[in-house]
Amino acid sequence: MSARLKPLARRLRRNQTPAERQVWRAINARQVEGFRFRRQVELHGYIVDFACYEARLIVEIDGATHSTNREIERDAKRDEILRANGNSILRFANDEVFRNLDGVLETIRLKLRELRPRDDGALPSPLVGEG
Repeated sequence: MSARLKPLARRLRRNQTPAERQVWRAINARQVEGFRFRRQVELHGYIVDFACYEARLIVEIDGATHSTNREIERDAKRDEILRANGNSILRFANDEVFRNLDGVLETIRLKLRELRPRDDGALPSPLVGEG
């Protein structure tokens, strides 16, 4: 992790939003399909909310600030870079987490099943399911 982002990631881990806390409680400790997630980690110059390295899955929980045109463009550029490096990304709004946590977790579960490494240890193509 770059020295510049390390303090920010640490601060974000200590100060998770309520929606991020709910998701973290549900996905921590290999609770979803046995996959391990890390929270507030740097990937390719960005800090992502949750990352499963094994499946190359990033889960982002977006608050109201992500609905402005500027933030939508910023997120799209960020997602493009993260996808170009072989990652899949799931984004959920805070409201969706609060209203339908079970649905959010089911979407994560289904994506992890899709991305599960094959018996030979290889991951499916990162472009599967992207479009």
